[in-house]
Amino acid sequence: MTKFRSTLGVISGTSMDGVDVALLESDGETVGEIGPAATYPLDDAHRALLRRAMAAAKGGAVRGEPILEEAEAAVTKAHEGALRRFVSDHALRLENITGVGFHGQTVFHAPERGLTLQLGDGQTLADSLGIPVAWDFRTADVAAGGEGAPLVPVYHRALAKRMGRGLPIAFVNIGGVANVTYVGEGDTLIALDTGPGNALIDDLLSSRRGLAFDAGGEITMRGRPDVSRVERWLAHPFFARPVPKSLDRDAFEAADVTGLDDNDAAATLAAFTASALNRGFQLLPQLPELVIVCGGGRLNRGLMKLLSTELAPAEVVAAEHLGFDGDAIEAQAFAYLALRVAEGLPLTFPGTTGAPRPLPGGRWSRPNRNN
Repeated sequence: MTKFRSTLGVISGTSMDGVDVALLESDGETVGEIGPAATYPLDDAHRALLRRAMAAAKGGAVRGEPILEEAEAAVTKAHEGALRRFVSDHALRLENITGVGFHGQTVFHAPERGLTLQLGDGQTLADSLGIPVAWDFRTADVAAGGEGAPLVPVYHRALAKRMGRGLPIAFVNIGGVANVTYVGEGDTLIALDTGPGNALIDDLLSSRRGLAFDAGGEITMRGRPDVSRVERWLAHPFFARPVPKSLDRDAFEAADVTGLDDNDAAATLAAFTASALNRGFQLLPQLPELVIVCGGGRLNRGLMKLLSTELAPAEVVAAEHLGFDGDAIEAQAFAYLALRVAEGLPLTFPGTTGAPRPLPGGRWSRPNRNN
């Protein structure tokens, strides 16, 4: 690799609130210019379809069954639409883009059973756009005995090097699931899912109020956490497992807030997320002085206050505090990973997923010119 190339990353995360698109220049190792990013919301019908697909996958449905075929077609179409809008909005030309990193939509993740399922057809997307698409990022890692998640840590390490700050540094992403990346001296890279992120709060407010999320953390901040419930939930066997480890979005859907009003319920679930993150940090070699928070959870002021208390004396800051776009880092990561797929570079590592060695992965689909 001798020069930076422009790639697009696109992802719909476990929060299912929208499709994130980002432009990045890189050679698959070093991060060059970080381009624009945007989020294109998913409508209620699309989210409802994804929830049906998740329920079906959890119940044993496999690719090829009608509900998953319908959802996969919708995911692919939504991502293509978001990419085309992004290209138009930013006056880009697809022929000047090396490729697209297309994560797809995770609907089921059970690595202990050798299973992970992301919906989205990369070959169809490549044919439609006329440029190569990297996709199916997790399968090779799970097949080799890894957790298949998280995938973003190698990009976090590249960002840490670009920052030039002292190590260790931690990146926390709070999407539907929360995870942490520890970047230490000598290219040390450790990662794990820590527990629920926004998913439980989002689902609570969807069912009780018809809201997609707690905007600004206003509801969370009005409540008082039920500490005894949080302590019970932290007795879950997941928290006793060593690193690395990963989770399905709905692994903690049984967290029961019956009897709590909306404010206290949201505050209790936020406290669970923050306390679970603290448990995860206790598994790291040391507490970093700086913790950079990405993903939608950074916008919940109640959750950020709880997390700052849990991780004291570390400095806990939203990504924007350091000049990053906290909504875009995962999409940027898949742009970065696309180049690593193209070059056969490792995506996952023993310290991030439990892979037996640094493992390449993903598929690189070129457009079928006969279409």
